[in-house]
Amino acid sequence: MGQHNRPAAVNPIMVYRPQMTGAALAFAIAMPIAAIVGLKSAVGTIDGRLPAVDHSVEVVDREGRLLRPYPVADGRWRLETKITDVDPDYLAMLLAFEDQRFHKHHGIDVKAIFRSIGTGLWHRRIVSGGSTLTMQVARLEDGAMTRQLWAKFHQMLRARAIERDNAKNEILGHYLSRAPFGGNLEGVRTASLAYFGKEPRRLSAAEAALLVALPQSPEARRPDAGTAARSRARKARDRVLARALKVGLIDEPQFKRAIAEPIPGGRRPMPVLAAHLADRRIAAHPGRQRHDVTIDAGLQARLEELARLRAPTFGPGVSVAILVVDHRSGAIRASIGSSDYFNRDRQGFVDMTRAVRSPGSTLKPLIYGLAFQDGIAHPESLIEDRPMAFGAYQPTNFDREYLGTVSIRKALQLSLNVPAIQMLETVGPARLMATMRRAGAEPVLAEDTVPNLAIGLGGIGMRLTDLVALQAMIASGGRFVPLHDDRLKDHTMTARARPQVLDPRAAWQVASILAGVQDPNGITPGDIAFKTGTSYGYRDACAVGFDGRHTVGVWIGRADGKPVRTADGGIAGIDAAAPVLNDVFARIGARHRLPPAPPGTLIASASDLPPAMRQVGRSTIAAMSDPDRPQIAFPPDRSRLDYAVDESFPIEVRRGKLPLTILVNGAPIGNDPWRRTMDWQPAGAGQVEILVIDAKGNADRSSVFLK
Repeated sequence: MGQHNRPAAVNPIMVYRPQMTGAALAFAIAMPIAAIVGLKSAVGTIDGRLPAVDHSVEVVDREGRLLRPYPVADGRWRLETKITDVDPDYLAMLLAFEDQRFHKHHGIDVKAIFRSIGTGLWHRRIVSGGSTLTMQVARLEDGAMTRQLWAKFHQMLRARAIERDNAKNEILGHYLSRAPFGGNLEGVRTASLAYFGKEPRRLSAAEAALLVALPQSPEARRPDAGTAARSRARKARDRVLARALKVGLIDEPQFKRAIAEPIPGGRRPMPVLAAHLADRRIAAHPGRQRHDVTIDAGLQARLEELARLRAPTFGPGVSVAILVVDHRSGAIRASIGSSDYFNRDRQGFVDMTRAVRSPGSTLKPLIYGLAFQDGIAHPESLIEDRPMAFGAYQPTNFDREYLGTVSIRKALQLSLNVPAIQMLETVGPARLMATMRRAGAEPVLAEDTVPNLAIGLGGIGMRLTDLVALQAMIASGGRFVPLHDDRLKDHTMTARARPQVLDPRAAWQVASILAGVQDPNGITPGDIAFKTGTSYGYRDACAVGFDGRHTVGVWIGRADGKPVRTADGGIAGIDAAAPVLNDVFARIGARHRLPPAPPGTLIASASDLPPAMRQVGRSTIAAMSDPDRPQIAFPPDRSRLDYAVDESFPIEVRRGKLPLTILVNGAPIGNDPWRRTMDWQPAGAGQVEILVIDAKGNADRSSVFLK
């Protein structure tokens, strides 16, 4: 009985399940052999050229860092991945585990096939299919199941054709972009961003091994599919690590550290930086695959966080927009259209850098700049701050208080309204509009209206981009600054080639005033030149400022245009926007010093100014209508004169009450104000502005070009 109870001899081949039938096993063995034998004739009829892949559109920053990708038409994330985009250690691990002889075979690894046959005979089932990376690429394109024998045969044929028609790096790059990683993720870059939150240029051994393991069974192993899937992913990853240890890609300490690393607990969202700007680029260039913009990804991320943190402090529904420009080139370095792109309560989908809103008092610097350029006023000129009527228009100061006689410098630093309107009445609203357009701004007037004095206090529509363009022009010495976000245009226009919008001396005088503003919220005078604005009804608070390199604009308010009320009344530029402006400059980094005064700038106290410039305002305006006002007889306005070195020109003045003050490009000339003819020697060729002011304050101008 004991003999009958003895267990039968065990056939080691038969202990494994599931078993293959003899016919199936024979077929599995015969197919690869047949493929190898009949390959040459069959491959000749197959087109092996790899098809173009529909990759995700990408918006990248000035250094190529990803700002925002977009899914392809079917909703899949498929970021193009090149060999240079991934860690070389990952590539080595991939080839060691998936296709050791990738660079030696021609699509089919005969040794791997016969190894597969051997393991199949031993286990009585297919354990490894002997697929090469090229065969996997063929499967990705054909969509057939790997375990189907006829499909395997076709993949082998396709693989040989692919190898015939494509370089090895093209095949590998195709795999890197198309390999499945679970759900709607395709490609190594996509998976690395989704599971690790970073590009795959530098991966740990554990991360690299996981990216090798996932495409073998992406749905069963995807880390975001639950505990069981993560357990399977860990086991598969550890097998890859064991292989890497065996072939010497990692050592024992690296192996131990790697298997101790946890599997990611889920998927991270794809990057969404500079979302509004990215949307605009996609809409403007729908056929472009990659959009290289001038944004600095690091600065953009820091400022998006700042906007997100500060918006709730201003109340419900309030948003924050920020724009940073390098005014040396006009390149936009950061563009935050709202405090949170996905926050519907704050209407984050609205790009407030492009929304038309009231600029408040932010146009005052340009008004004074035009007056300085014309020689009508100087920063130390005195002007009256008292109630005045300009026809039916009666502006008042923000606090409804008046300071009497003040300097232009103080009037601008305190943002007094009445002095600004006096200067705007002098230079003219239409001229202010024209200058803004020359600076690249696009001011918007109400339908069927013409420019009037109210535009000086915010009675006009402006975008944050417009305000930044105006301040950038002042910051760059009065030259036009072409704001742009296309990296290919970053340095196409040098500063000298840009049109002069405002005289450089007038621009510097404005900057020197704005740099001296006493800000109660932490901006140190002299570091940043800035101006704030508050719109009527506390709907908008803005601040625009610059140092020697960057111009920054900040807007705070509701996207729906409703007033923003606070315990003190409502948001104001100096209290709300100025502190954010200061925080922006702190996040930009080191401050750049403001430039020195350009040659020929008149720097003087009020008592040292020409008599006609000591007191300005309504009295000056009245004098402009005096019939006995002076007239420049020579050189006539808009004339062109031949210039020779060391040659002098006469400046002749008719009428006007003596003594006369004659300024050329803002600087006084001559030492005898009782003469009507003055010899003047130009410093060189170019545009010349001549201004004559008589003892009563009457003036005349002549613009001459010396060639």
